[in-house]
Amino acid sequence: MTHTHDLTAEQTAAAVRSGEVSPVELTRHYLDRAERLNDRVGAYVTLTPELALEQARAAEKLVTGADDPAELPPLLGVPVPVKDLNMVSGVRMTLGSAAHADLTGFADDTVVVRLREAGSVHLGKTNTPEFGLPCYTENDVAPPARTPWDTSRSAGGSSGGAAAAVASGLAPVAQGSDGGGSIRIPASACGLFGIKPSRGRISHGPIVPDLFGLSTNGPITRTVRDAALLLDVMSGPRPGDIYRAPDVEGTFLSYTERPPGRLRIARSIEAGVPGVVIHPDVQAAYDEASVLLEELGHEVVDVPVLWNADLVPHFETLWAAMATLTPVAPDREEILQPLTRWLRERGHATGGPALMQAHAALQSAMRTVLPVLEQYDAILHPTLAQPPAPIGYFHGQEPQENFERQKLYTPFTSVYNVSGQPAVNVPLHWTDEGLPIGIMLAGRPGGEGTLISLSAQLEEARPWAHRKPEIWHA
Repeated sequence: MTHTHDLTAEQTAAAVRSGEVSPVELTRHYLDRAERLNDRVGAYVTLTPELALEQARAAEKLVTGADDPAELPPLLGVPVPVKDLNMVSGVRMTLGSAAHADLTGFADDTVVVRLREAGSVHLGKTNTPEFGLPCYTENDVAPPARTPWDTSRSAGGSSGGAAAAVASGLAPVAQGSDGGGSIRIPASACGLFGIKPSRGRISHGPIVPDLFGLSTNGPITRTVRDAALLLDVMSGPRPGDIYRAPDVEGTFLSYTERPPGRLRIARSIEAGVPGVVIHPDVQAAYDEASVLLEELGHEVVDVPVLWNADLVPHFETLWAAMATLTPVAPDREEILQPLTRWLRERGHATGGPALMQAHAALQSAMRTVLPVLEQYDAILHPTLAQPPAPIGYFHGQEPQENFERQKLYTPFTSVYNVSGQPAVNVPLHWTDEGLPIGIMLAGRPGGEGTLISLSAQLEEARPWAHRKPEIWHA
């Protein structure tokens, strides 16, 4: 039997435009699922039923009064939750922190404005770790975000709630953000497709600065077409943005229908982080993806490790400095989680010259490596070094050990935040125990179109959206 939540976002939007599906009933369906099932997967911090139903009723009126349904907004009536690091005016915003448990958004982030202009319905705010800093989602304001494929394991982070919502059928798609892998990590842990766009593709305005250019918003979805559709909606600069991505020919959605042609793809499973151990299931997923790419006619070339381990401390310096950007009242610092306090102490102890030197060293490295990568259309890596981690595997440790474990778990993702290149997680592999293992493809700066075309080809060859965890049918 087909359920409402079996529909993709694109199918849902088409059904709303045709009058086949009521936006109000659709919204009630997802709110009901979220209210019943959220405690099992920790997807949402805050649900917004009144706002969601108000927007759904407005969408229904638009459909009723439309002369030409084709001219209606592309996501009209489609529920799209927003990560709790992003501001929605008048809606609670915790930033994953007990220190901000009572904060209310006083403006709309640009990405929220664009989702609203596209007609989407705001179901609520999805779970995130404190200030989005770790690669797992366990905080003091909501239950841990769990992968629905094994709820003893983490959904990843920092967009863990967004991925848990989509993978559990508590939202058709979700907005996430990625500063060191925070879209790709949970997409891998939850068996989803996720895009970290090129630097400057999506504005961080009007509040969040883009000083280092590490972080960007992006989509988390079940299908490549849904991700491309959301990327079209989210994209575009805002006056005052420091970075701007190259323009794209046509829409991102159109790239799902363009054969990628024969591509030259580099591959590497060597990590730039010392001490990484690649799990056999991750190795198997990487090898299978390499074979599939060759079967599809692409040239796959082995390359040595591209990123020197000397870069890791420089990235850590930037990450600790970024941890200080969120204001916290002095009398509330003590209720921050140990990892957050440890990172903020490191950040506050970093002087201006040391911060500038770290940023300069990373840019210098990119100027060396990016010309080498220009000879390839894409680069293949594992997304993570290990299968989804157990709840508490990171969070139960002292801060320094916690951080070291995170580095060994996610050694491939952060470098593409430093370089600003687009990167995707493709959910091609499941273990014998039923755990999803993603592979990562990175592209040239501004090359989301190529990645989308290639990902659509992989999806056609090895479909994955039919795979659903048990909670899906609840």
